[in-house]
Amino acid sequence: QVQLVESGGRLVQAGGSLRLSCEASGRTFSSYAMGWFRQAPGKEREFVATISWGGGSTYYAGSVKGRFTISRDNAKNTVYLQMHSLKPEDTAVYYCAASDRYQAVVVTNYAYWGQGTQVTVSS
Repeated sequence: QVQLVESGGRLVQAGGSLRLSCEASGRTFSSYAMGWFRQAPGKEREFVATISWGGGSTYYAGSVKGRFTISRDNAKNTVYLQMHSLKPEDTAVYYCAASDRYQAVVVTNYAYWGQGTQVTVSS
């Protein structure tokens, strides 16, 4: 089992920046690829970014590429999502998740999920 707890979500103005954190506990954090997903009201949960076990490989959704950066610190059992140039359409609940698959972009590829953190971008 892996327990994931996200933090850092808040209200921010368009054009602003925000860093989300996700702290893991339980089984070995470095054994999992990590991902960030988001879900806006009335919409399905969508892939945002993923990072490999050691952090050497990342992959992003087209809508966030160049604005968001995923990173991880295995010594701290934490994965981060740095977000810049935020837009109102980035408003969503952001979830981190753990997977045993490389560059997984599908919800069903992730076995463990956090409870989510709300990001609201005002125009």
